[in-house]
Amino acid sequence: MIDVDLIYVGIDVSKANLDVCVGVMGSVSRLNNDEAGRDALCRMLKPLKVGLVVLEATGGYEFACAAALQSAGVPVAIINPRQARDFARAMGRLAKTDRIDAQGLAHLAQVWSARPDAAHLVKRLPDAQQQRLAALVSRRRQLVQMRTMEGNHLGVAHRSAHKSIKAVIKSLETQIRRIEADLAAHLKLHHADVSKLLSDVKGIGAATVAILMAELPELGTLTGRQVSALAGVAPYNHDSGRLKGKRCISGGRATLRTALYMATLAATRFNPLIRTFYQRLLAAGKPKKVALVACMRKLLTILNAIVKSGSPWNENLHTQEAKNA
Repeated sequence: MIDVDLIYVGIDVSKANLDVCVGVMGSVSRLNNDEAGRDALCRMLKPLKVGLVVLEATGGYEFACAAALQSAGVPVAIINPRQARDFARAMGRLAKTDRIDAQGLAHLAQVWSARPDAAHLVKRLPDAQQQRLAALVSRRRQLVQMRTMEGNHLGVAHRSAHKSIKAVIKSLETQIRRIEADLAAHLKLHHADVSKLLSDVKGIGAATVAILMAELPELGTLTGRQVSALAGVAPYNHDSGRLKGKRCISGGRATLRTALYMATLAATRFNPLIRTFYQRLLAAGKPKKVALVACMRKLLTILNAIVKSGSPWNENLHTQEAKNA
């Protein structure tokens, strides 16, 4: 039920500006997306009884604003831009401007607050350790992508450019090693127990551990289906009347899903439980892609249970389970 005494706020975030709509039918004001602008925003909202502030994810430009608001005690939810656009269309808002987007986000904040599970939508502010881990993981991903690009260039470039390309690749590999060393040190210092639990599972390497810790801090605090949905590997029904459509995965955190996919490929070879499960699905006629997604979901569910219980991977127990499956 909507609380009419609360104020709902929508903020359209860009690199330079914050377009702020205070109240579903309120006016929109523009502030600079810098420290002074964020301070002004907090002063604007502090005397109000704010139910929820909704921002779109905009490639990281929204993070400082969300952190400032949460530090001021204001509840914040960061949503996927597609969700905001779908909601706007459903409400008949076909035009798109910064002002219209801010108003739509304020309306969305009001609707979401009426949901029974509204508390789960509020983004938890990561601490300094989590922010550093996420930054290191993000930088490693960027460096790996650049190395891949340069490797592709090497295959098609003229011989005269090979020396330059190889020098860049060598430099990138040096930077990747340094980032990975920093990640290992950070995990050992701040997340040693959970890191050890995850590393004991065959198929889960150091890079995957770092990505899981950075991209899925909720691991071990939610149900298996909830973490599967966050990773984008939970199947959803597509039924209507007598039509029974195929169940498909949708949404989720793309970078996390990519890392989980690579880990699952290794697990289908070296993890007895996942290997047996994968082979059983193939024998039942499931396409390889469907079988791999099912294995991704099963592996993530196992990891979530291990972290939640604090019990390490039991090789003998799971090997016996695989044989009896």
